[in-house]
Amino acid sequence: MKPRRATFVTSAAEPAGFPPPGPPELAFAGRSNVGKSSLLNLLIGKPLARTSSTPGRTRLLNFFDVDLASNTVRFVDLPGYGYAKVPVDMRAGWRPLVEGYLTGRPVLRGVFLLIDIRRGIEDEERELAEYLAELDIPLEVVLTKADKLAKNRRWPVAAAVRRALAMPREPLIASTHTGDGVEDLWRIIRRRVASRGA
Repeated sequence: MKPRRATFVTSAAEPAGFPPPGPPELAFAGRSNVGKSSLLNLLIGKPLARTSSTPGRTRLLNFFDVDLASNTVRFVDLPGYGYAKVPVDMRAGWRPLVEGYLTGRPVLRGVFLLIDIRRGIEDEERELAEYLAELDIPLEVVLTKADKLAKNRRWPVAAAVRRALAMPREPLIASTHTGDGVEDLWRIIRRRVASRGA
């Protein structure tokens, strides 16, 4: 599925800079080197989200409007986390920014948590999942970089993540290089956009 049009809306360094609530929003979170920008660009169909060889470059909340066949969805790229080369005080500054977004957006329909399939789930992913559950925000887990792992090793990782997060189903397995999982991801996106409230 290809969007008809995608546009950059704004970047925000603080909650006061968030755009007014508009289309349904879906946020994307994950470690700084998980391939988040590459996945967003693949979904959008053009390079709007900035990719970099230096993990941790996304230090703002970035908003993108994506026109679908019958409606619009707003993708929100959250700052990456868990990268040691980013100064501690900067990483600490992201927390109120992200929490301000997650607790104050009535149009937020869900969060996609991206996890590198080679690393599996770690403490920061568990903490974010627990925090989203407390806020009653739907969570979808995407295991990225599937092409970097042999096929017979992918499903054990997916099963372990499902158990760790007590998920009702297996997480999605995806690769930006092969396109695996992208159509399934779009189906989830369309379902979330069509849902009412969180």
